[in-house]
Amino acid sequence: MHLGVNVPNFGPGTSPAVLRRWAQVVEGLGFDLLMVSDHVVIEPEVAALYPPPFYEPFTTLSWMAAVTTRIRLGTTVLVLPYRHPLLTARMAANLNDLSGGRFVLGVGVGWARQEYEALGVPFEQRGPLTDAHLETVRAAWANESDDGSARIPIWVGGNSDAGIRRAVRRGDAWHPIDVVPAWLDAAVSRMKGIATQEQMPTPGLAPRIKLKVTDRPIGEAGRLAGVGTLEQIIEDLGHLQRLGSESVLLDPFGGDPEETRHPETAWSQLATVVAAWNRSKENR
Repeated sequence: MHLGVNVPNFGPGTSPAVLRRWAQVVEGLGFDLLMVSDHVVIEPEVAALYPPPFYEPFTTLSWMAAVTTRIRLGTTVLVLPYRHPLLTARMAANLNDLSGGRFVLGVGVGWARQEYEALGVPFEQRGPLTDAHLETVRAAWANESDDGSARIPIWVGGNSDAGIRRAVRRGDAWHPIDVVPAWLDAAVSRMKGIATQEQMPTPGLAPRIKLKVTDRPIGEAGRLAGVGTLEQIIEDLGHLQRLGSESVLLDPFGGDPEETRHPETAWSQLATVVAAWNRSKENR
């Protein structure tokens, strides 16, 4: 199972230098994957949670590709209806080529109604638009398969049954976000059932979980995976591995944009967790 990190590409402490350092630290710690999120219009609804500067994911990942050599790079998640699908296909193919085949395209429908309105895209049609864009992107890659884009894996986000169905029909992996372990167990069973109904292969599993190391254990009722003592987090990772996860993305952002001014705190937690996880693998 591969471990990755969701890197904040927004907030008052974020800059090109900080993003470069994030990339170098995450790769240096031995993580397999680095991903960033997506917003185009930082209107009040978005800015309340993710204030500017907000670095656009394709340009940000191109910058990070230039300062790394091994780690995979991806989006968690690109809101597909925000861009013309042929533009998305071209940018993804170019980034994959420029990075030496290291790109992962994580996609989703998004949630920011005001951002949709600012872009002139109908919010109520975001599901069907995402489905149509996925088909167009794959078709564009198939028509230009010599550019290496056919190797780009697509992770489909969305914790709803519609998201799971979209992952089965059009994705290489399902990419749920902020999950409770027991809920994910049931959701994976539903995904397998949907795949059987659709007569499609069951996609891979690549969840994104919170990362918050606490001094005292957190009660299990409603506890998010990745939140708790180091022992609880390592057990969560083991549980996700047993459930069939091919990759797990750790999200160290706790919700306060001021955290972006002090990335060392997140780096310390990431170092602690990856070291403990590596020790646990050695002891098995």
